[in-house]
Amino acid sequence: MIRVGVIGCGYWGPNLVRNFVEIPTAMVVGVADLNQERIDHIKGCYPQLVVTTDYRQLFELDLDAMVIATPPATHFALACEAIGRGLHVLVEKPLTLASTDTQQLIELAEEHERILMVGHTFVYNPAVRALKRIVDSGEIGSVYYVDAVRVSLGLFQKDLNVLWDLAPHDISILLYILGSKPTSVSARGTSCVLSDVEDVAYMDLSFPDNILAHVHLSWLDPCKVRRTTIVGSKKMLVYDDVESLEKIKVYDKGVERPPYTDTFGDFHFSYRYGDITIPNIRFTEPLREECSHFLECITERKSPETDGYEGLNVVRVIEAAERSLRNGGSREKITYETRRPAERIVA
Repeated sequence: MIRVGVIGCGYWGPNLVRNFVEIPTAMVVGVADLNQERIDHIKGCYPQLVVTTDYRQLFELDLDAMVIATPPATHFALACEAIGRGLHVLVEKPLTLASTDTQQLIELAEEHERILMVGHTFVYNPAVRALKRIVDSGEIGSVYYVDAVRVSLGLFQKDLNVLWDLAPHDISILLYILGSKPTSVSARGTSCVLSDVEDVAYMDLSFPDNILAHVHLSWLDPCKVRRTTIVGSKKMLVYDDVESLEKIKVYDKGVERPPYTDTFGDFHFSYRYGDITIPNIRFTEPLREECSHFLECITERKSPETDGYEGLNVVRVIEAAERSLRNGGSREKITYETRRPAERIVA
């Protein structure tokens, strides 16, 4: 049994607690949160747990792993302390708010030979994994571009703009599906409700092979939309996370350019309108897959799919996007660390 502690049980923490409680190979021992009402709620649901408003008390419970679901500004300090005390760590997205902090966390985890994993939950979503299989199979041909929309009304953050809050989801999805990292990004946004916090943003990311990705993010939209469209040279994909059943649709649609001709009638493009297919996806809770993977990595001493380096890649993209945001939408280059193969192995 892997003994787990959880710091933070506000918005997302209770879901993490529930999943780890229900996984047979884990034992949730204690939960910490500054809000006494949240602690009382967790205690009511799980009377066997130790609850506290002082997270340091969790370090006295002989834990193997710590799960951190607190505000992002606190991730770095809490993760450093947990790793320094010899614990494996799962941190919710974004891993940190600065690439320098993320690099320090990675080095600390490697020094202590501990697992460092970031909660990019959509990478563990069966629908997103199905998207990747379809793209990798070549069924849709070469990817031309990707359009992603993640908008709804709320949740507003006072200390974090919409890029840091929502973009990690779509960036992690793009990195996973395309199997490559963007080389540059431009971003524009505006602050509608709070004067110094952008609640609407648009990002344009340039990937290798001339692939363009456009991401629309907003806390201020009347409709909840979680949609990703991937257009290929043969077919097109639409992934709608709001759909309960038909999350992916494959459109056999496309356009072909005819050879040059002097005749106007022959110059029209050839459009193809084929069938729409809906893949059968055996859906399981993505967070359950994420939590199980974390425990599996601890048991088998292997590096997670969303390890510290993947967290670092996402942070670097957002940092560049924020620079662009401050510079009026300028295109910013993105630099990455070179990872040695041995760094993915936990001793």
